[in-house]
Amino acid sequence: MTTSASASKTDARLPRDVSFHEEDWLILASYWYPVALVRELEEKPLGVTLLDAPLVLYRAGNEIVIADDLCPHRGVPLSMGKGNGQTVACAYHGFQFGPHGRCVKVPAQPDNAIPKRLNLQTYPAVERYGLIWTCLRPQGEASLPAMPHWDEAGFQQITCPWIDIGGFAGRQVEGFIDVAHFAFVHTETFADPDNAVVPSYMPKITPYGFEAEYRSDVSNYPVGHKDHKDHKGSGFEWLRHFRVHVPFTATLEIHFPEDKRLVIMNAASPVSARKTRMFAPICRNFDTTLPVQDVYDFNRKVFEEDRALVEAQKPENLPLDTSLEVHVMADRSSIAYRRALRTIGLSQFFTS
Repeated sequence: MTTSASASKTDARLPRDVSFHEEDWLILASYWYPVALVRELEEKPLGVTLLDAPLVLYRAGNEIVIADDLCPHRGVPLSMGKGNGQTVACAYHGFQFGPHGRCVKVPAQPDNAIPKRLNLQTYPAVERYGLIWTCLRPQGEASLPAMPHWDEAGFQQITCPWIDIGGFAGRQVEGFIDVAHFAFVHTETFADPDNAVVPSYMPKITPYGFEAEYRSDVSNYPVGHKDHKDHKGSGFEWLRHFRVHVPFTATLEIHFPEDKRLVIMNAASPVSARKTRMFAPICRNFDTTLPVQDVYDFNRKVFEEDRALVEAQKPENLPLDTSLEVHVMADRSSIAYRRALRTIGLSQFFTS
């Protein structure tokens, strides 16, 4: 559901403190990213950052407005101001902004005409998967990654709290689709430290990136769960179906026994070239009556295991030239991901 008007310009200015190469920033800014949970945004304005660009989100009736987090009058962040569900008021002089980012009140001169230059630079807002998505350089209709089963009957919809990672979004996504690290990184959550073998698999190119189906006997039940041990060596073949949407979103559909399905979206929103806010909508068709907080807790534990590694990687950015790092057969998804990023025109290194 689209909840705000299209951006007033299709070409956004580069942020003041941009951490990307200019050409890469312009390419990345044409894609859609989540910037907040829908439930986070109440009457108070919300400040976020996307691709080094400070943004403010506020409610104006049924509309969600996303704009540059800057009052055009004297340059104070509007996220410092107050909201009432209809407008946001600047903390400095009380200028009020309403639907579509239009300035609707200047308290010091309430009877004078309001200059158009006081209207905010806005960006489109779309609600999907419990998240608010936007694009800094929209090129037409919203193009959001698909999430299998989200709207299907029998599936529970869960939008986990976001997680901040002190690393580049490309590194985080590459870690999410990496199947060789389970036995070494996720042994406290679901993996088997004695089962590190990665069976052969082959990614398939798609219009939005690529897919990879990975089959193994590594269980996805949590460590300590009664079925975690029962299925070890049972002969059941677990299917993990990855769908990667360039640049920084991937979904993982896990096929459990008895036709149970769990789908996790890894939507890495690039705050900067050195910081990522990771959003994780989840849907499943089993255990739907259990406390949602349990899902939140387990999901965070898994991603905290990943976070420690992503934040330690060097180089911090992602070398797209595959000759710059060593690869083995188990890295086919990583190689496909780097090649997919090159096809959209990104440079070898994202940061300046």
